[in-house]
Amino acid sequence: MASSQLDPWLPRAAIRTYHRRASSADADELWQAALGLRLSDTRALGRLVRWRIPGTAADQSFGELLRAYPFTILEEGRNLLISGLCGRIWTLTRDYPTLAGAADFRDWHEAGTVRVAFAHWSAPCPDGRAELVSEARVEPVDRAAALRLRVLWKLVGPFDRLVGGEALTTAVRRAEENRVSETVPRARGRPGATPRR
Repeated sequence: MASSQLDPWLPRAAIRTYHRRASSADADELWQAALGLRLSDTRALGRLVRWRIPGTAADQSFGELLRAYPFTILEEGRNLLISGLCGRIWTLTRDYPTLAGAADFRDWHEAGTVRVAFAHWSAPCPDGRAELVSEARVEPVDRAAALRLRVLWKLVGPFDRLVGGEALTTAVRRAEENRVSETVPRARGRPGATPRR
């Protein structure tokens, strides 16, 4: 699946981020690990999300987060979730409108705001592995919003390489750990017994 998946939603985005991580786990295993990952499982990213969206619980999973206010689901399929939100992302308050669905997101044009879309998916790779991908786009509604967005991105943009892929890295590690633990044979006998040599 190409990153053009977001083109129908935000074709003129001022900011685009793209992260991906390859894994020996398959696409379904990666997807389940990503959906179950909790904000508290990530260090910087979890704190950043909770700071930018006040009231968000540390034990909330990313799968839950991206399906609830202030997000709305734009598109969902097997191993794919595209969510969006609108508002003034540079404020420290929860300044996001409630969107009833994809049509509200597509029609959003309130002055001084932006539309933000997040796409997450997993897919098989040609080499037999699989990858977990995250793409985000931000599109200002007008010039005033574009100026504010530019200032915000100068402050937070340099950290995108450090924070943006953190959840992917953690989800890949968890999927691979789960795969290993499922393939290791359990010792016979009582619980906790070690096999004889």
